[in-house]
Amino acid sequence: MSIEDDVVLLERVPTLRLLGMTALRMLAIGSEQRDFAQGDVLFKAGDDADAGYIVQRGAFRIEDGAGAEIVAGPGALIGQLALVAAMKRPSTATALENSSVIRVARSLFQRVLESDPAAARRLRDEFVNRTSQIASDILIAGSKLSI
Repeated sequence: MSIEDDVVLLERVPTLRLLGMTALRMLAIGSEQRDFAQGDVLFKAGDDADAGYIVQRGAFRIEDGAGAEIVAGPGALIGQLALVAAMKRPSTATALENSSVIRVARSLFQRVLESDPAAARRLRDEFVNRTSQIASDILIAGSKLSI
């Protein structure tokens, strides 16, 4: 895929779209494509998380080891928190078919945010809104459980 194709794909990801075209172009130029055959593991629970992945084609099953599972297809961002914080992977991601991803290293992502403070503020504001919504949802669910 070309850099322009990668920018179009990155723009489809709601979290990344907030950054703007200049930042997306920088991410596309600095990221790398990786290919996986069916059954290949993208990462395992407990691995150090130093990057996020955007699915270009194919699909990945993401399992948390406790029975929760989702399937991430084209345009999905896998490992979003690894872009902003050092952590261990909480889940395992396995290719369900021949697939490819764009790997965005945390170091690249942080350089992009440092070079574009307005993009960093938009991302921060989005994380604040999401966190607030999650807290509200937990309170609502808790109140329903105690009835």
